[in-house]
Amino acid sequence: MQLAKETYAGQVGLEKLMQTSLQGIAMKATRNKEHRFQNLYQLLNEEAMRYSWKHINKKSATGADKQTAKAFKEQFEENIATIVEHLRNKKYRAKLVRRVYINKGNGKKRPLGIPTVSDKLVQHAATKILEAIYEPEFSNQSYGYRPNTGAQSAIKDLNHELNFGKYSYIVEADIKGFFDHIDHDILMKMLEQKIADRTFLMLIRKWLKAGVLETDGKVIHPITGTPQGGIISPILANIYLHYALDMWFEKAVRPQIEGEAYISRYADDFVCAFRYKRDAIKFYRSLGKRLKKFGLELAKEKTNIISFSRFRKEENTKFEFLGFEFRWGTSRKGKDIIKRRTSRNKLQKSYTAFIEWSKENRNKRIRRLIPMLNAKLRGYYNYYGVIGNYKSLWQFYYEAMKILYKWLNRRSQRRSFNFREFTALLKRYGVIRPRITETRHYQLNFDF
Repeated sequence: MQLAKETYAGQVGLEKLMQTSLQGIAMKATRNKEHRFQNLYQLLNEEAMRYSWKHINKKSATGADKQTAKAFKEQFEENIATIVEHLRNKKYRAKLVRRVYINKGNGKKRPLGIPTVSDKLVQHAATKILEAIYEPEFSNQSYGYRPNTGAQSAIKDLNHELNFGKYSYIVEADIKGFFDHIDHDILMKMLEQKIADRTFLMLIRKWLKAGVLETDGKVIHPITGTPQGGIISPILANIYLHYALDMWFEKAVRPQIEGEAYISRYADDFVCAFRYKRDAIKFYRSLGKRLKKFGLELAKEKTNIISFSRFRKEENTKFEFLGFEFRWGTSRKGKDIIKRRTSRNKLQKSYTAFIEWSKENRNKRIRRLIPMLNAKLRGYYNYYGVIGNYKSLWQFYYEAMKILYKWLNRRSQRRSFNFREFTALLKRYGVIRPRITETRHYQLNFDF
């Protein structure tokens, strides 16, 4: 049965229906912090599945059942009806999660778990419910995998806080294998703080316990962790660290220290700033103990206390966060400012990734290749195009064009063009050059 073409009015009506339900949950969560939600499971209905279908990535890799989004759409009505029937009759079973590995750029590989299309739909619907409940609860300093915020907001806010706040020490920390060590029982107890619907909670536990299909065909049944790649994994990770880290920092750490303190967290990556060294040391010593209560462990080689003061710029201290290097410097007018640039490690990983991309796409026609190249460059500039990072942007662009020139000339035994011809080609096809994309919202007082 073919999916009927939706009318514009129907799409708008569906969107409004879902938004109204979710807004109602969010308003109740905002007004009554102690409220425990019931009857959430019944919201996983046909309207929710259709809403989820509109928002999942149809081009993503297939799950363990190898069903593509295109194949799912060919029998859309039947598939949606089957999912909803299984949910209604409590016969829904989470399918195996297919595990794949992607290169991290340092010789290591990151495991990703890919759910089936049907599981993606149900997970997306459940995620929207959890977001409505927990968004009013989450800290403003939590940026990862949340609506209307992200890594750029974290970078900008951290830069502003360090520029204008009274901070002299940074604690940079790394949680070892965070997504693999989330304790299922502890997570469920956290969810029970806000959710009283046991059927809805059991559904989440099914996803946590779902078997993982490894590349060699073996099936692993996880005791801890939630697979990276699952639609619901990011919100569950945020809930876990909300209780384990964010609330602890706000309610226990801040009241017990003498000076200013600030935390910025993006998923499991976080840094903390302190005014006094004794406060930084106190936090550093208690952080490992705190995380251990939740089954987590710090990577000690990546967890440090760093002196970071505008009055000790000669020490040339720096720290890295979300792909950027932060250090104190001086503006052209002699003012103390935070300077940011792409971290050397991330820059090298970007080169490695661009080499692979060039190899894979070198045989495409130029008129098809250039739009793909521009999309890639645009994404890079949008992320790393912060004020003061122009030099690093040009460094990446220059090296990337050298890499592309090399691999385009390897398309055949004959050399395609020399570098002057290649440069003219880039100009003719309008390859976008580096540009700063960050606004000067926080830097109005400085002359760069």
